[in-house]
Amino acid sequence: MILKTNNLHGDSMKHYDEDTVYFISYAKLPTEIPAAALHKVVGIGLIINTKTGRIVDVSCTLLTQEAKDFMRSILIGRNLHEEDIDDITNTIKLRYHGYAQKAVCVAIKGSIERYNTWKQEQIKK
Repeated sequence: MILKTNNLHGDSMKHYDEDTVYFISYAKLPTEIPAAALHKVVGIGLIINTKTGRIVDVSCTLLTQEAKDFMRSILIGRNLHEEDIDDITNTIKLRYHGYAQKAVCVAIKGSIERYNTWKQEQIKK
């Protein structure tokens, strides 16, 4: 669950449950797209509920707000405990047709793999 509150400056700030973790990975952007002039890489950050496996929030360094919002709409609610990485990246390939598609898939895969590795390490403790 995400709770929004105001901080000392009156800005809205998100607060996440204690059961959430954040993982981010990056992938190199194709040089011919405008975002590559600003960022050499795309970053996809996933906030994941460790009990349910659900993605509760997403950060993305794509250039346009529409692309960021679209990526969030595809990823929020996906369950990493029940879905394969390939299921999620195949959805990206079917729905997102920007030039950064391959880089986005690589970054998402990296974030999910990092989460899965972390989860396995927590089980061993």
